[in-house]
Amino acid sequence: MPVNVRADVTPNPNAMKFTTDQVLFEGSGSASFKKSDDTDHPLAKELLALDGVDNIFGFQDFVTVNKEPDAEWDALVPKVQEAIEKVYG
Repeated sequence: MPVNVRADVTPNPNAMKFTTDQVLFEGSGSASFKKSDDTDHPLAKELLALDGVDNIFGFQDFVTVNKEPDAEWDALVPKVQEAIEKVYG
């Protein structure tokens, strides 16, 4: 079953929240990753490999993606959605 992904703006212009209908991050705690991290988390790996992504924060069914200042959301949002669908779709 494909994953549904909704992108929402946040008060921070360099961050967007992506909410899904599936659990992205297991457990009761949150997870944060930055470009320099070496992680085995499949979604974190996919998102941090995208040009323009600086870091991510995830909790249960959502991930907040922080972009680099010169990156454009118009180009990045579809790539983030594709990465989520690739891992969880």
